[in-house]
Amino acid sequence: MEANPGSTHILVIGAGAMGAQIAMTAALAGYTTSINDVSRTQLDAAAAQLRTRTDKMIQSGKLGSGAAAAAHVRLRFSTELDAVASSADFVIEAATERLEIKREIFAVLGRLTPEHAILATNSSTLGSSKVAAASGRPDRVCNMHFFNPALVMECVEVVRHPGTSQATVDTTMALARSLGKSPVLINREVPGFIANRLMGAVQREALALLAGGVASREDIDTTAKGALRHPMGPFELMDLVGLDVVTDIARATHAETGDPADAPNDAVMSLVREGKLGRKSGAGWYTYDH
Repeated sequence: MEANPGSTHILVIGAGAMGAQIAMTAALAGYTTSINDVSRTQLDAAAAQLRTRTDKMIQSGKLGSGAAAAAHVRLRFSTELDAVASSADFVIEAATERLEIKREIFAVLGRLTPEHAILATNSSTLGSSKVAAASGRPDRVCNMHFFNPALVMECVEVVRHPGTSQATVDTTMALARSLGKSPVLINREVPGFIANRLMGAVQREALALLAGGVASREDIDTTAKGALRHPMGPFELMDLVGLDVVTDIARATHAETGDPADAPNDAVMSLVREGKLGRKSGAGWYTYDH
């Protein structure tokens, strides 16, 4: 399969924020795109959110109204996996970060999708080797990790497992480029891949500085931006990603490495328990107007 918008059907599993934006990215690039989720409510919410987001892009001059309208026409929302999987050429799984759920999804996809279809997981922590065997086609399985917000962020991490074929790698890299992304190839599975390992190291040090009373979160963020040229500080970034997601990433990484330094941070988990998840909830390390 080649990355050809005119003849390729992309299926995204999971209608959360990531899945919805990945699907819209594909639709904007000209691909026939389907989003599948077990929840019709979640699908309806995703459709509404994508309408709002593309409207804002039109208003800011980043997207033409005609291109937006055409993309929405190319986008299909379905709770019936059988109906959309049978014609899928490339699948991107963006379900919850729970291994048992992902394995079940890949087993079903292996049965329902055409033999040539590539099955990719958007997981930021779980290597595709953990779900490859369940699919029945391990050579056509890999990670294709987008970053939040997927409509904006250019980098995509493509991670091969030991059984991933070169043809799968080449097709996935080509697809990412056709979506307007800048893919990086990771040749060996490591917990957290590249970006999360770098981000985790900065976040751990920022949290240690805060806990030690060395500086306020505001001053730590200001230093990261003003001295290191980071576009946002580590606390701002955690709020953007979502403190629940930050905790999930840490939990999954710790499960892989066993290193106490990789375990979820107590201060972050405390905020999550209070319902302070970051920008999406209106409060995290900072408070936001919705």
